[in-house]
Amino acid sequence: MRSQRRSARGTVGHPYSALNLRLALAVFGFVVSTALGVLAWAAGFGWLAILLFALAVTALVDMIVVELRRRARRREGGGRGSLFE
Repeated sequence: MRSQRRSARGTVGHPYSALNLRLALAVFGFVVSTALGVLAWAAGFGWLAILLFALAVTALVDMIVVELRRRARRREGGGRGSLFE
């Protein structure tokens, strides 16, 4: 088993947090689901549009939760804005 280099910030006991990456993926999911939902609605696929809008709402809720966790982490003196804090 190879040991971790000394300059690495994350450790086994305290790994990097992927909150910023999770936020980026939630934003992507929201934008894509909303756009495809609008296209599906315009094409007459109402059931598919409703499903995609439900996914967009889920992604929106995830964005809110992640942002609240990022703000709490900043108040505690945590990460500074890379994809992996």
